[in-house]
Amino acid sequence: MTTDYKALKDGGFMRQIQKDRFSLRLKVVGGHLSSGQLRAVSDAADRFGSGHVHLTSRQGLEIPFIALADIEAVKEYLAQHGVEAGVCGPRVRTVTACQGAGVCPSGCIDTMALARRISERYFGRVLPHKFKFGVTGCRNNCLKAEENDLGVKGGYAVRWLSGPCSLCGVCAKACREGAISVGEREVSLDARKCNHCGRCVKACPTEAWEGQSGFLVSFGGLFGNRIAQGRGLLGLLTDAEDVLRISDAALDFFDRHGRPGERFRTVVERVGWEGLAEAVGGRP
Repeated sequence: MTTDYKALKDGGFMRQIQKDRFSLRLKVVGGHLSSGQLRAVSDAADRFGSGHVHLTSRQGLEIPFIALADIEAVKEYLAQHGVEAGVCGPRVRTVTACQGAGVCPSGCIDTMALARRISERYFGRVLPHKFKFGVTGCRNNCLKAEENDLGVKGGYAVRWLSGPCSLCGVCAKACREGAISVGEREVSLDARKCNHCGRCVKACPTEAWEGQSGFLVSFGGLFGNRIAQGRGLLGLLTDAEDVLRISDAALDFFDRHGRPGERFRTVVERVGWEGLAEAVGGRP
């Protein structure tokens, strides 16, 4: 019987240099696994692999040295413990995310909740080429949102409240963009300089700054054979539903205009940033 290596790769089994040995890429959304899932992965590596696990550059796990004859058995074993195989090839890949506001004091958004929603909606969708999502919680950008085909970065829409303000100036010192100035009677915010980092909200000792969580989306990042920084075409979005709507539009744009083997960034440059901006409701 002929082995369908393409189907195996599409299902997360990548051929190794060793004959009839495969490295199984696992689905790990936002780098999050339960301790039980980790034990199952460890056991699977002992039973079906060489006793070790590889950590990928995108928060994933791979079990190397799985024999061709054991492919169905390892899939069944992992499925019993809630662990799924990942995908390769021209598909939406596993979504990466930092820990966000659920754990990190700097976080502005619930990164894991958004990563799960993105994964549930798009994971494994067939496209002209691979497509990567990355979600990072704040301007510290630990997940390097702009390296992804579509990156999401957390931020705050901020507003100064005169009532509780003591004019102490802590917010101005915390602002790295020089967007805040403190006068004798009020605090001023230069919206043109504000990058939505939310440091003023987090630093204020009297809660004189109000912050609403939001999302900054970038498009067309690459970090491989070619390196390109994703572009922002929209302002701060304050509704996760808008992020999904825009993601729908971006993927549909890719599907409609992309040629087989052509990355999203290349498609956008060929068709024009104006076309993508129109599709997602932004500006080039």
